[in-house]
Amino acid sequence: MRIGLITPEPGHPLLAAAAALLAPGHTVEALDPAAAAEVPGPVADVYLLKSRTPRALELARHLEGRGAPVVNTAAATALCQDRTAMAELALRAGLPFAGTRTVGSLSAWAAAGAPLRCPVVVKSRRSRRGDLVARVDDAAGLRELAARWPEEPVVVQDFAPNSGWDHKLWAIGDQVFAAVRRSELSPGGRGPNLPSAPSELPAGWADLVRAAGEAFALDVFGVDIIDAGGGEPLIVDVNAFPGLRGQPGAPEALAALALRRAAGMGRAGTGSVGSGSAGSGSASTGSASTGSGGSGSAGPGSAGPGSAGTGSAGTGSVGPGSAGPGRVGSGSVAAP
Repeated sequence: MRIGLITPEPGHPLLAAAAALLAPGHTVEALDPAAAAEVPGPVADVYLLKSRTPRALELARHLEGRGAPVVNTAAATALCQDRTAMAELALRAGLPFAGTRTVGSLSAWAAAGAPLRCPVVVKSRRSRRGDLVARVDDAAGLRELAARWPEEPVVVQDFAPNSGWDHKLWAIGDQVFAAVRRSELSPGGRGPNLPSAPSELPAGWADLVRAAGEAFALDVFGVDIIDAGGGEPLIVDVNAFPGLRGQPGAPEALAALALRRAAGMGRAGTGSVGSGSAGSGSASTGSASTGSGGSGSAGPGSAGPGSAGTGSAGTGSVGPGSAGPGRVGSGSVAAP
């Protein structure tokens, strides 16, 4: 089999380890999207899209147009960069996703002077590395933020009290990986990922991660969840092809997935789909994101979560990913 890596960083730990596992019996080729707009000659049996730049998405679409399977598809990857579209799809699919309102640029929203229900979490609409994620507690805080990010298109989520710890869950195919991290909006600021075993997740959370993958048509992805109380999950972000650094078993899972997709097994290379009715209720928070951007919200408290073991693959206890609260709004200037 020929496996292509669409990435400017073929030495990324996850990709390099997966490539080493594949190399003895297969050909692994790296494509830098900044240098290759097209691929002459026969296409590979599968491509792994580990980049979100416009050039990378253009290259992925070119390869899909020539019949090559791409993991994840260009359409699914692009959708995860738009937090408005992300929230809309999640709620249509019945996922418990944080309610999200689109308010246009920060400067226009702040200038409108509409009443502000605080606290809120303000995030860049476009998820990317170094994007805006901030808690706003009053009108003065909003004006200060708008002065620093005046033309930034943003979305707004109500702050949901929680422990201050984000559950970082990832999936490669059906295999779920887990960690916890102190949120960037907690009093102590963002902390490092701490190991957590998928078997220790609350009932239904691993299945909820898989349901998110189905809704977004993703094979390699991350789902950020906060515990809204009593083990009730609230999804605050979905990421296409995160790094999964330091997750035992992740390179093996990625190598196996690549071979399955190369053999024509598994999800078809289509865009995102969603089904089911959206839940209702007030908007909630976000949490720190993985990969390209951040999306976060956190409640008070600095105490860490319960003890967690290390582990790689695992499936959580059986339980449905039930629909939850949330709403999606839009408009150029709107009050939260």
